[in-house]
Amino acid sequence: MRHTEKPGTETAPKTRLRWWTELPLIVLVYACYSAGRLLVRGDVADAVDHGLAILDIEKALFLNAEHPLNRLFTREPWIGVPADFWYASLHYLVTPAILVWLFRSRAVRYRAARTWLMTSTFIGLIGFTLLPTCPPRLLDASHGFVDTMAQYSSYGWWGGAASAPRGMGGMTNQYAAMPSLHVGWALWCGVMLWRYGGSRAAKVVAVVYPLGTTIVVMGTANHYFLDAVAGAAVMGAGLLLTPFVLRTAQRLRSRLPARLAPAGTASGDAPAAAAGSVPATASATAADGAGSANVSGGCQTSAGERFPRQREQRFGAGAEPDPAPSDAGDETPAPAR
Repeated sequence: MRHTEKPGTETAPKTRLRWWTELPLIVLVYACYSAGRLLVRGDVADAVDHGLAILDIEKALFLNAEHPLNRLFTREPWIGVPADFWYASLHYLVTPAILVWLFRSRAVRYRAARTWLMTSTFIGLIGFTLLPTCPPRLLDASHGFVDTMAQYSSYGWWGGAASAPRGMGGMTNQYAAMPSLHVGWALWCGVMLWRYGGSRAAKVVAVVYPLGTTIVVMGTANHYFLDAVAGAAVMGAGLLLTPFVLRTAQRLRSRLPARLAPAGTASGDAPAAAAGSVPATASATAADGAGSANVSGGCQTSAGERFPRQREQRFGAGAEPDPAPSDAGDETPAPAR
């Protein structure tokens, strides 16, 4: 008969997830990512050249939306200030909130979603290494961009160093603009809300949040439009690599216990004993005195017989043989052979 799995359980995680193992893992990955951003600081002149090249490509393709948005955010504080709060805060709040929500209510989907986010983040780190890029706000003023984070810094905790808290600008890489992981993480959050939100409001937020983040990163002069496109491309690459990463992690998890298992367990002694046909009581008695009679439940069973009453099945009623001389007497034990 063909075996069929219960619907809804085919993607269940093989090991139960625990928050005290997940939280350190996420913290470790983010710490490695942050440290990597600091270590891959490229040459400032190269970063400026890359930024200007991106700006020229956008102008040639009529994709230069950064200038009108930046002028709007600079001229209208009621738009610019909330946009700066959005840029400086939401990727630190919404992304962890979605992770916690998935962990608590969508555990079957959590492992793949978390792996997708982490894989894409490390791909973004490769982009920062290979293509350090100066954001529009750090270009010369002649290019027409205003740093709204610096302009409205008195309204929030940030200074002129992107979303870093005031006085901590040296702890961030301001030339890690390509790709925009603000947009990439927002896109991940949108996909999770769209797929698993289950309500119309969740679907609305799933569309508004990544689109709003894309507008914010350009209007605050922190990213070019092509940075946002690259952020979406990085998430796509991470999604394609996620099955491979999951399979590799599963192989490592399965090999580690096998190497750490005791030699007796690894050799299969315990399973063989559990699967043996001789009951545990009979095996222990046979070990104490080889060839001695075993008595279980009033039915005599000697060595080599598997089940009680085996003699009754072998011989018909009244046809049992006479007891052997070694069995004669109720109180005389059988001699050892």
